[in-house]
Amino acid sequence: MTPITTFAERTVALFGLGGSGLATALALKAGGADVRAWDDNADSRVRAQEAGIATQDLREAEWSGFAALVLSPGVPLTHPEPHWSVRLARDAGVAILGDIELFCRERRAQAPGAPFVAITGTNGKSTTTALIAHVLARAGRDVQMGGNIGTAILSLEPPSVDRVHVIEMSSFQIDLTPGLDPSVGVLMNITPDHLDRHGTMEQYAAIKERLIRGSGLAVVGIDDGPSRAIAERRAGDLVRVHVPHGEVLCTEALTVRDGLVRDPQGAVLADVNGIGSLRGAHNWQNAAVAVAVARSLGLSPEQIQSGLSSFPGLPHRMEEVGRRGPVLFVNDSKATNADSTEKALTAFRDIHWILGGKAKDGGIFPLVPYFERVAHAYLIGAASDAFAATLEGAVPYTRCETLEVAVPKAAENAAASGAPEPVVLLSPACASYDQFRNFEIRGNRFRELVQALP
Repeated sequence: MTPITTFAERTVALFGLGGSGLATALALKAGGADVRAWDDNADSRVRAQEAGIATQDLREAEWSGFAALVLSPGVPLTHPEPHWSVRLARDAGVAILGDIELFCRERRAQAPGAPFVAITGTNGKSTTTALIAHVLARAGRDVQMGGNIGTAILSLEPPSVDRVHVIEMSSFQIDLTPGLDPSVGVLMNITPDHLDRHGTMEQYAAIKERLIRGSGLAVVGIDDGPSRAIAERRAGDLVRVHVPHGEVLCTEALTVRDGLVRDPQGAVLADVNGIGSLRGAHNWQNAAVAVAVARSLGLSPEQIQSGLSSFPGLPHRMEEVGRRGPVLFVNDSKATNADSTEKALTAFRDIHWILGGKAKDGGIFPLVPYFERVAHAYLIGAASDAFAATLEGAVPYTRCETLEVAVPKAAENAAASGAPEPVVLLSPACASYDQFRNFEIRGNRFRELVQALP
């Protein structure tokens, strides 16, 4: 735990008692604050009370006595409309903060030189966070990883000059961290997302930019227009990262071509060829960002290459879950829309593609240019009819309804195909809710079925 001493002997309101909310309440209490917490979910309130946290309905509280409102990132701050607790705080002139803001204040007060790497982006931030943490840990560093990935930041060990915090941040978390000041700030990319919570694309991009505005070093992917513009506005230390698709956009960037990460002078810094967990151009960007961050923290080229080569990847994100002879089985259950599935389709050939579920707007029509990579498609779930109509005449397909039917059928066909390395790929391009509670359960079931194959 990281006790929060910066609110010692003051009263703090807290709304949202999920995983990170309860961890925040405990950290504030451990640091000497008087916490008054609330959640609309009665079970969450009971869990907090059992952990020794005082609960109070904040609708009936005297807000003039609160030093701050600590808000869960899942609670609307501005759009579609401010939560009632936000309105009450603003009416009383009470600051609204998140748990990462509390960490930043504690770091400034207790260990201002402690290394703190913050990563954001519309896509790739979880993999990049895990990759950076892995490379550092492999080199023997004391690494604390959390935030939007895995562990709540205040459940991690406290900041220290000999400990590196590697923290994934969503746009919601950045919005609640006005004093964000990482030693290294990473912006991967920006494409439209969460506009229901931020109003406009311009506002969404502005929130992402705040992460690097206060950072010592900024590492920015420049392969999209909004991120490129943010890099141009950056006044301080900056490393640009570029994966060219044709024309080189910037000669001053770390670039990746043919799996080789090069500095602006052309010297090779790392080689990601043959690393199964880092297949595809999107993972090349992830690797180049990790190289930039690791170099800034003093790792040698040999340490960086060792960390990249041993990275196991994240579950459900192009995760290699097994082989049967020449057939590779890949779990990409996290791909819940066409944009995510595109990355998997570009990484392989001779694909036996398992797809379907609860379809998103646009279905799989954006993936038509990649159909030539697909040997056969296996349809599951509610989207089967719609996806069959898109595949008709372009890709042979089999209606399987369930993973239990699709996996052995795909395995059998892939083994009989004669291709040198056929791939059975679960990349559904759909939400899971028609058959599974979440994408993790769907991916775990795929893994179980693969492991049960003869």
